[in-house]
Amino acid sequence: MVDLDAAIGFVVKKGDPVDRARLSYLRTGATPPEEIVAAAEAGQADGGGWFGTPRSKVPSVDVTCFRLAQLDDLGALARPGVKRAFDWLAGRQAPDGSWQEAKELAAEAPEWAQPGDPEATLYLTANATFWLTVIGLDVRSSLPYGDPTPIPYADAAARGAEFIKSSLNDDGTWPSFLVTGWLGAAVMYRQDMFYEAARMQAVLGERLPGMAPADAAAMAATMRRVGVSGDDWTMIAAKRRLAETQRTDGGWDSEDGEAFDVHLTLNVIRALYEATTPPGKASLL
Repeated sequence: MVDLDAAIGFVVKKGDPVDRARLSYLRTGATPPEEIVAAAEAGQADGGGWFGTPRSKVPSVDVTCFRLAQLDDLGALARPGVKRAFDWLAGRQAPDGSWQEAKELAAEAPEWAQPGDPEATLYLTANATFWLTVIGLDVRSSLPYGDPTPIPYADAAARGAEFIKSSLNDDGTWPSFLVTGWLGAAVMYRQDMFYEAARMQAVLGERLPGMAPADAAAMAATMRRVGVSGDDWTMIAAKRRLAETQRTDGGWDSEDGEAFDVHLTLNVIRALYEATTPPGKASLL
């Protein structure tokens, strides 16, 4: 069993003020200091997205999704600047329901986000669709039962989900990176494509015994964010993998180096801390 008390202690001891604010929000729903949220928003383009580097002239889909994840961990998805980011993200969707980085970013985009690359296209589509699905879920949960208020970005999320569905192989695998699998499975689950979600989760489950702790934590946190039960068999398998790999000091080893151990540990807490207020309850209306 994962020792969450030890994990929390590790973050308190090793984390910086942003890490501790994130921990406080995940545990109690406490609003972080304004300066911490403002720092997470810093560098946003006038159009709503975020740039990949200080020299960039065109915002990045991948970086914008990353910033949304940071802001979600601080309970900040309802801020006006974040609304502009969602508008920008939805506006970047191609007619076939997919997302790609702009061609101008080819020289600076990492390999997983290269414009024109099919694997990158499916990853970015799963990532963007996940976040549009999340904000729609948050808005829906804030409305009274039966309220007819339109859910923002519902059409864009549905078209993204159809693109992901059409890209799956017959055996439930996907022609893209591992992260695409859990983002796509979360989208399928939330878009009521339960057969496709189950097939993708089955593939992820087969890989979990050898999955890196960072991947197991990210997968579990992603699935929990869209309401997958902690008693789901995939979640149980992820907990088992994380319990096997937890260190005696409460943290986990990140493949990206010691500097990322706290981030990884926070992701585990996000996935497994049952008493938390659900992150990112946004209104946007």
